[in-house]
Amino acid sequence: MSDRQTAQQLNSGAIHLLRRLRVVDRQAGLTSARLSALSVLVFGGPHSLGALAAAEDVTSPTMTRIVDGLERAKLARRRVLTGPGRPVEVSATPRGRRLMERAAGRRLDALEAAIAQLPAGDRVALRTAAPILDTLANHLRTDT
Repeated sequence: MSDRQTAQQLNSGAIHLLRRLRVVDRQAGLTSARLSALSVLVFGGPHSLGALAAAEDVTSPTMTRIVDGLERAKLARRRVLTGPGRPVEVSATPRGRRLMERAAGRRLDALEAAIAQLPAGDRVALRTAAPILDTLANHLRTDT
């Protein structure tokens, strides 16, 4: 198989996997944009509004609206920091952390159940390939 064919298969598999996980993610009761931003805050710690927008690859006004929704739901809070330009830091609330941890748990449960249905050889191959996906993602981040 060529690198191009591998790329096509990986792209297709990633798209289908994420589509199916969206069904699980909907159980959190948030839009995918809010859930994703909350995930950054819970698993990556507090971020400035600008850094959060960059992490999610959206504009600052879009991130402001996303954070507005998270704040209304009491899942995140803003804090104005001292210093030049008075930057705003966004962090998850305890309620937001609990919601995100439950959502991540459901996602992991679904993946674990699907992996358990694979033949043993495929499970071994997947365990070997899984860390490579992070390396691949890092190459995309630096090359694009």
